[in-house]
Amino acid sequence: MKLHTLHPAEGSRKSRNRVGRGQGSGNGKTSGRGQKGQKARNTVPLGFEGGQTQLFRRLPKRGFNNINRKEYAVVNVESLNRFEDGATVNPAALIEAGLVKNEKDGIKVLGNGQLERKLTVQAAKFSKSAEEAITNAGGSVEVI
Repeated sequence: MKLHTLHPAEGSRKSRNRVGRGQGSGNGKTSGRGQKGQKARNTVPLGFEGGQTQLFRRLPKRGFNNINRKEYAVVNVESLNRFEDGATVNPAALIEAGLVKNEKDGIKVLGNGQLERKLTVQAAKFSKSAEEAITNAGGSVEVI
């Protein structure tokens, strides 16, 4: 078997229907759109329901979406115990350790749990309790 001899299985590939071409395609002249009318002229707007109020206008609009919202990946202080004493914990180290899958807009460290190691932690944000826990354990906090 050679690459130039390979062909797709019979019937697995179908050629697209080229409308508006005559000669037996069955979709010549009006391209399968029938005679005149709104649908033949390609002017039906998206969501149009024949003059009835569209669904998206009938449904109530609620809430607010902040386009400037930042979403942080969250890490608790107790999960930082897996690093060695004196280590620098940055976003790359957290991803490598499997504590964070995706960095998102930055990493926020929360103060849930107890920290028994002296670490230098680099993150975008810290809760007050997390900052306190890290400094009480003899480590330092760096906002990046």
